[in-house]
Amino acid sequence: MRFGLVVNPVAGLGGRAGLKGSDGAAVQARARALGARPRASERAALALAELRARLRRVPPVLTAAGPMGADAAEAAGAAFEVRYEPGDPTAPADTRAAARALAPLVDLLLFAGGDGTARDVLDAVGASVPVLGVPTGVKMHSAVFGVSPRAAGEAAAAMASGGVPLRDAEVMDLDEESVRQGRVSARLYGHLRVPDVPVRIQQRKTGSSAPSPGSVEGIAAELAARVPPSDLLVLGPGSTTRAVAAALGADVPVMGVNALRGGTAVATDLPAEPLAALARSGPAWVAVTPIGGQGFLLGRGNQQISPETLRAAGRDRLLVVATEAKLAALGGRPLLVDTGDDELDRELAGHVRVITGRSRTAVYPVR
Repeated sequence: MRFGLVVNPVAGLGGRAGLKGSDGAAVQARARALGARPRASERAALALAELRARLRRVPPVLTAAGPMGADAAEAAGAAFEVRYEPGDPTAPADTRAAARALAPLVDLLLFAGGDGTARDVLDAVGASVPVLGVPTGVKMHSAVFGVSPRAAGEAAAAMASGGVPLRDAEVMDLDEESVRQGRVSARLYGHLRVPDVPVRIQQRKTGSSAPSPGSVEGIAAELAARVPPSDLLVLGPGSTTRAVAAALGADVPVMGVNALRGGTAVATDLPAEPLAALARSGPAWVAVTPIGGQGFLLGRGNQQISPETLRAAGRDRLLVVATEAKLAALGGRPLLVDTGDDELDRELAGHVRVITGRSRTAVYPVR
């Protein structure tokens, strides 16, 4: 079985910078100015390393030169052949051109990026070849990605071993500029064919409805009872956490990571480094809600909550909040973490008590 790899080198660059995406040269320049560094290549290398570990023999990976694939293959110790030379700097047109060049030559095309990259792959190859996304972007609402880079490598290996069916998976994306203005609306762009490996391939994000006032007020009351008013409370993005903030007396952006103290917003829309500094300055708690339909707690849309912030707060001060309806919509699938730190992900795995109301919790698995 022959594998192809296309890497979007700047995918995810705006995540830890709190820019709600990475589209456009201006956003990428701002992210770099805020200290962000590209991580797409190293996450693609993790997927290839997992693939190599699970298969006895992997033919040379067909890829693009430099940061669009060859660098990741070399870092993973994988043999590779360059079949496309991108421009410098790379652009979405390079992603489309590389995908078109590789598709007729491979049995599975791996691509590393986010929803924008998935759209480029869809435009370039459609359903002509099975594909699988290595998650490296900010949002990743589409159902074409592994739940982590290593899970993508595992799914690719399972397909190579035979017996794995294919399914049509949705390619979704948000308008990043609208998100920055507080308007959140995902659009379906089409479908790609992906290996159907349950648990290893993420679901698409489902639309969120306004949580019931009673549920939100109960969750807010429970947070107020648990978190001393002098301590910092970091709230991840989402309609649930925004409603909780409002119940506590604070108005915060729905898509940002925000910090409260005693029901008052002390900082909003925080990037990763200032947030970590705040968390290190005194007792801090982190409250997150799972993404509807997907179940991600960390690593999708809230990369500002970095491993540094989570370690500063401590495992015991990570609070998971969700309405009972949101948990029921997961259909028993586990909650997911993909922080980019394997050791931390292992520490967070197991079970967690999800706050669903005042003095109400549900024990739920985390993977």
